[in-house]
Amino acid sequence: MSFELRDRDLMGRTGRLKTKGGTVETPAFLPVVNPFLQPISPRRMREEFRCGALITNAYILRKHFGDLPELEVHDHLDYDGVVATDSGAYQILVYGGVEATQDEIIAYQKRIGTDVGVILDHPTGWGVDRQRAEWTVEETLRRAQAALPLIDGDAALWMGPVQGGRYIDLVERSARAVGSMPFQIFALGSPTPVMERYLFTVLVDMVMAAKLNLPPERPLHLFGAGHPMMFSLAVALGCDMFDSAAYALYARDGRYILPYGTKRLSDLEHLPCTCPVCRRHDADELKGMLKSERTRALAEHNLYVSMAEIDAVKQAIAEGTLWELLEARSRSHPSLASALRHLANYRGALELGTPSTKRHGIFIYDSSSLARPEITRHIGRLDRNYRPPEGAERLLLVPAPSAKPFSDSEQYLRLVGVVKSALGCAANDVHVCFYAAPFGVTPAELSETYPLSQFETAEPMDRETLEFSATQAGRYVEANDYRSVFLLRGVGDLDVMVEDRCMKTCLKRGITFVVISDLEPWGDNAFKRIIKLLK
Repeated sequence: MSFELRDRDLMGRTGRLKTKGGTVETPAFLPVVNPFLQPISPRRMREEFRCGALITNAYILRKHFGDLPELEVHDHLDYDGVVATDSGAYQILVYGGVEATQDEIIAYQKRIGTDVGVILDHPTGWGVDRQRAEWTVEETLRRAQAALPLIDGDAALWMGPVQGGRYIDLVERSARAVGSMPFQIFALGSPTPVMERYLFTVLVDMVMAAKLNLPPERPLHLFGAGHPMMFSLAVALGCDMFDSAAYALYARDGRYILPYGTKRLSDLEHLPCTCPVCRRHDADELKGMLKSERTRALAEHNLYVSMAEIDAVKQAIAEGTLWELLEARSRSHPSLASALRHLANYRGALELGTPSTKRHGIFIYDSSSLARPEITRHIGRLDRNYRPPEGAERLLLVPAPSAKPFSDSEQYLRLVGVVKSALGCAANDVHVCFYAAPFGVTPAELSETYPLSQFETAEPMDRETLEFSATQAGRYVEANDYRSVFLLRGVGDLDVMVEDRCMKTCLKRGITFVVISDLEPWGDNAFKRIIKLLK
């Protein structure tokens, strides 16, 4: 196997997965193909929808055809892309068992020429008690170990499933154990009921429990993730591949998929999509079709939207805007918005996966943006690596100017000139820092460092963001050994909060604290007061 990583953002990455049947660009959506009932032919999926890989069910093929030695899965599907085959574990989850052993299913997948195979694990599912969940984890691990000699040396890639369901510690245990085995791809099982119930915060914990305990250099597949509105979330958590039949199942039920949700065709007066289906027909024409034709048209639309969203995710990773896409999609449903906020619990992991610099600035919309890796990184670097210039005993904390970079602004340059002119050599012990949302404190000499001058905020900022920023200002004062702190502040909410946090910190540490308050903090009167106090 070759898995070449290209771009990365958050925990998401784009890459190229080489299989014996071809190379797949990741993140990749693999449509589930029913080998006997399919509204879109696999050939059309390849040629018209640019689906480089799909997945079908080896157990169903075997049950229908038996062990016909001449059956080859690519020929049967008339598809020349990468074919993955599931083992029948989903049937275990739904029906309680399958009429085959793992040895038989693995041998069958090898015989029909699958490019990516799955061992016959035992899904945990949803709603089971802990004892049952523990049994499914141990049984899956037992089967994974037993599968190794059966797949050793095979040209196909094989997935090692991770189980545990909603029991996060079991997911961690399962991931560590299967991650020590030589599977080329790992897969998180049992997420479908979580997604069907819109329990996206649970999904975040499940995926992160697996991802943080698996070898990072190998791909992670997420079973049953088929709605495009959550692709960006799953990729941001580190998932490289997905599979689902949602595009076809929704079509049979008259449901119309969009990147931001699902609508019933019966409720639509217009088609808010630019795919070929929606440009050829209007809503009334789709409603008036025979059911079989309508199902096929909706399946095509749903698949177009799904593939387009995967491309949008890839592009976002390439240009470093995955967080922006994730924030936009989080407005699709309150549960997705909750999941976005829940990412704050994994700040460190998200920061490690994000490049230190990007080709563009970042946008801060509200408190949901506070978990952005760029903010986490700035605060961490200030805490761990930064110390004020040698000899700087007095901190002059000033509101950030309107122009960026702050240190090149007319207000700052005028302030520095006034201070140096009035104090002479004594000005060397005055250290100027800016305060602003969302980064808290920006030392003047760092203000051109990415992204401290490459960000835009939505105004007015919400109170949680202001409180977060003011708290960071207080933490900065506490972490550094200034003899005195002079706060030049305006009269806004952030100014008042910064004064409160800094004053409490200075009282706690016995540091002299002086406030220069002015309606025009960058005006001549404020400057005169600063000089008088500094002298």
